[in-house]
Amino acid sequence: MLGVPSSAGAHTPGLEKGPAAVRSAGLVGALGGVDDHGDLPSVRWRPDLDRPSAKNAAAVARVATEVAASTARILDAGLLPLVVGGDCSITVGVVAGFADPPALLYVDGGPDLFTPSTRPNGNLDAMGLACMLGVPGHVAELGAVGRSVPLLTSDKVVSYGHALPPGDVELAMLDQLGITHLHADEVHADPSAAARRARGAIESAAPRFVLHCDVDVLSFVDTPIADVPDSGGDPIGLTLDELATSLSVFTASPSFAGLVLTEINPDHAPDPSALTRFVTRFAESLS
Repeated sequence: MLGVPSSAGAHTPGLEKGPAAVRSAGLVGALGGVDDHGDLPSVRWRPDLDRPSAKNAAAVARVATEVAASTARILDAGLLPLVVGGDCSITVGVVAGFADPPALLYVDGGPDLFTPSTRPNGNLDAMGLACMLGVPGHVAELGAVGRSVPLLTSDKVVSYGHALPPGDVELAMLDQLGITHLHADEVHADPSAAARRARGAIESAAPRFVLHCDVDVLSFVDTPIADVPDSGGDPIGLTLDELATSLSVFTASPSFAGLVLTEINPDHAPDPSALTRFVTRFAESLS
C-alpha cells in the first residue's frame, strides 16, 4: 500500500486527507498482510490564475512522476500495488510505473476524458485518461509521464459504472474512441454479470490490467465519501454492495495487477462510520 495525499488535480482541497482517513478507518488491518509503504509528500490544491484551464499542471505531473517511480519499486519487489489517493490523476503514475503498460479498467462516475478546451474548471483529475490516451488537446506535461506517448491505446481501456446521460461530451468520446463501456444501469441490473463482462473485455485487452476505482462511482446518498457527489449528474451511482460485488470479480482475475483508490474526501463524510463501512466492504471485496 502506498498513500498519495495529493489534491493538486482536484477542484478544491480535501483529497490530500484521503490516505490518512482510510488508515484511521482501519484499512491496513482489514486487508491483513499488507506491506504499508507510507505516504508520498502531501500536495494541497491551490488556485492557479496563470493557467486556469489546466490548473496546477506542473504539480500534478510531478506527483504522477513520483507515483510512477514508487510503483516501479513496489513491482520490482514482487508486490502488488494498492495506491490510495488523492485525486484521479495519480492513476497516470501507477500505469506509468509498469515496464510494459497494462490495460486499465476504469471504475469511475465519469471516464476523465476531458481536455482544457472541454473542461472550463480546469481540474486535471477529470483529464487523466485523456492524457494517457493522448487525446488531441490534452495536457502535455501529464501525458508525457511514462515510457511512451501515448501511454495507452483505447483498445486497452474499459470504462465501468459511469452514469453519463445521452448527449454527454464524455459519452461521445467513449464511443468515438471505441472504448468498451458499461453504464451504471447495467451494473444495477446485475452487478455480477456486468462485472464478468467487463472482466472478460479487459482480460482480452492485455496480459495484465490495473484497476482504477474512483469513489464518485458510488451513490452519494448510499456512501457519502466522494469529493464530487454523483459525478454523472443524477443520483444514480452504484451502491456500495454493487461496487463491492464488482471489485470481487475484478480482483479475482489472474490478470489483476494492481489497484488505485481515489477521490475520498473525508470532509464530506457525515461521521466516521461512513468511511468505516466503506473500508470494511472494500477490504472484503479484495479478500
